[in-house]
Amino acid sequence: MDPASQDINLNSPNKGLLSDTMTDVPVDTGTARTSIPEGLTEAEEEELRSELTKVEEEIVTLRQVLAAKERHCGELKRKLGLTPLDGLKQNLSKSWHDVQVSNAYKKTQETLSQAGQKTSAALSNVGSAISRKLGDMRNSATFKSFEDRVGTIKSKVVGGRENGSDNLPSPTGDSDKPLQDHAPF
Repeated sequence: MDPASQDINLNSPNKGLLSDTMTDVPVDTGTARTSIPEGLTEAEEEELRSELTKVEEEIVTLRQVLAAKERHCGELKRKLGLTPLDGLKQNLSKSWHDVQVSNAYKKTQETLSQAGQKTSAALSNVGSAISRKLGDMRNSATFKSFEDRVGTIKSKVVGGRENGSDNLPSPTGDSDKPLQDHAPF
């Protein structure tokens, strides 16, 4: 199969692996020796290179196993009808629970509760002080004088009303006829 015509599958367990068709790509086989690092004998270097090769092979194998496990997990979730949204909900719920049981959250909650109680008490004290001051002001001579003047003005303005009714006297002096609306609209 031509490598240019192959589909690229990012979920493939072979991702990152060389395919059999890539024979024209040079691969470092470790045959080109460089100088031996200081402090290592030739046998130690060979042993380290051998171990490195084994570890790299294990990494490739583990990637393949992980990809297979992820595919299997996806199939199980699909068969169970679990959607990515369900997983997200579950993760958020667990994270929120973890936050709520954390010491930082508990301390913050306690501090905010105390601040709320102190604020409530302070506002209550301010409200009581304002009520007391308004009561004192209402009983003062200045307020009584002001109240008397407002009452006098009110009686002069409303004094023309008949027996407490809301009918205002007609500006034309004719109380039997209703006022005509001369509004332009």
